Amino acid sequence: MAIKVNVPGLATTVQDLGRPGYYHLGIPLSGAMDRFALRAANMLVGNDEGAAVLEAVFMGPELEFTSDAMVAVTGAELPPKVDGELRETWASFRVKAGQVLSFDFLKKGARAYIAISGGVDVPVVLGSRSTYALGALGGHEGRKLQAGDQLPVGAISKSVKEGLSVPAALRRGPTNIAELRVLTGLYWHRITDAAGNQFFEDVWKVALEADRIGYRFKGGKPLEFVPRTPPFGAGSDPSNIVDACYPYGSIQIPGGTEPIVLHRDAVSGGGYFMVGTIISADMDLIGQLQPHTPSKFVAVDMKTALAARRDRAAMLDKVRTALS
Repeated sequence: MAIKVNVPGLATTVQDLGRPGYYHLGIPLSGAMDRFALRAANMLVGNDEGAAVLEAVFMGPELEFTSDAMVAVTGAELPPKVDGELRETWASFRVKAGQVLSFDFLKKGARAYIAISGGVDVPVVLGSRSTYALGALGGHEGRKLQAGDQLPVGAISKSVKEGLSVPAALRRGPTNIAELRVLTGLYWHRITDAAGNQFFEDVWKVALEADRIGYRFKGGKPLEFVPRTPPFGAGSDPSNIVDACYPYGSIQIPGGTEPIVLHRDAVSGGGYFMVGTIISADMDLIGQLQPHTPSKFVAVDMKTALAARRDRAAMLDKVRTALS
């Protein structure tokens, strides 16, 4: 079976849970920006939770099916349509051979996950089918989809019924003000106490520069730095450091003005200081933030971060139970 891409959407790519183990070589994890939504979509159509799906940003593609398939769309509220008839999000529905899957206008969130029974069967590269477009690696020819592409689909391993649905209480999405929990980092000492307090008090807004590499935030007050004698190799800008590794979710602030949260396709190191790191439980949420979304950074400790990770895992277990 293959699916024909009639219209690619704005930036639709093949993604799974990513390719861990190569970050030290400069190859990022990649994979779904919202891993919870990807897992839920795959569960709805009977796939392995880590199977490859399509990640659509802001606008959905138009896909023509050559065989019957079960489909589910999760993540952003991007209403799917089969031959023009609306279907529910976060629920399984059937698409028959010859039918066309398209999408209505985006209602909420930023990234939708389109799972197809059997999974998108592009070649595995370094253990993953995920697209790392900056490195032209993985996915469909290492790039976002284009009109005329033919996407292979794998064999169906498990049949599921149409109409399975993830309960509304288990669908996490952005609120009016997104709260992003932060563990302060090794370079927190580079800013004054007053600047640190202000960083957490300010309401920031997602900038237009928000993609798979990183999310920029604007609107807060510039940071005040503690005076220093620049170390050799760091340069004169107080936000510069001698090159260091960047963890996923790290918050770098070039010039002390606009925080950038590094995400799934981020580079692995560089010369900007990091005030802290977004906890793993909130990384999915960042991937669903639209430009101009008001956001606050919230300081937490390691105990809180680990508890949030356990809560996230428990939420996935509830989805598995609801769909079993």
